[in-house]
Amino acid sequence: MNTKDVLKAVVKAADDKRAEDIVVLNMQGISLIADYFVICHGNSDKQVQAIARELKAVAEEAGIDVGRLEGFDEAKWILVDMGDVIAHVFHRDERSYYNLERLWGDAPFEDVLSELTQ
Repeated sequence: MNTKDVLKAVVKAADDKRAEDIVVLNMQGISLIADYFVICHGNSDKQVQAIARELKAVAEEAGIDVGRLEGFDEAKWILVDMGDVIAHVFHRDERSYYNLERLWGDAPFEDVLSELTQ
């Protein structure tokens, strides 16, 4: 599975769990950490955990090693590290506070959601 396929699977998994405001930042040439950041949020602790759990399950089913899963118990900001794709699953209130989209403002947005609806 190439990086784009992983990215699409992650976005679809987040969408399936009704993650809100899913944004994909193309980090290639900007960050050495990952090629893509997927940023989304849920409206409750349970939903945030369900989204992260689904991302981990989809990654593992695809044979992708989930390097780290941080913040799961607190469910305010869960980081799911899938190598070239890192997902940031926020609780709604925390997302606006940290505003990663502004922090990584140099990163172009990827339109992956439209590809899923085709």
